[in-house]
Amino acid sequence: MYGAAGLVAELAWTGVRGRPRTSLWMLPVYGLAQLAFEPVHDALRARPAGLRAGAYAVGFTAVEFSAGRAFRKLRGGAPWDYSQARLHLDGLVRADYLPLWACAGLAFEHLHDALT
Repeated sequence: MYGAAGLVAELAWTGVRGRPRTSLWMLPVYGLAQLAFEPVHDALRARPAGLRAGAYAVGFTAVEFSAGRAFRKLRGGAPWDYSQARLHLDGLVRADYLPLWACAGLAFEHLHDALT
């Protein structure tokens, strides 16, 4: 479910920006989010939304960076390249996406609750 939700969200986000696209390589990345996301959500459930959102933004960004590094090592490149963005780190993550990841984490809380 997380993998499919991630692909749909990515298609929606890139579609709003003019060119809907994703990569099937992202399915396992989004799917594996369940392993880290659900325990973090359970641990932070009673905390204020701002704190939870911040934790999700940092966590998702760390996963995106790590996955990108792994893709580069295994495939020679990541399915995404942010090197043209103004605020990027090694072309793998964007600082201006932190609010997006924060909102995604809060949205995934509802998915997690619906699935459990």
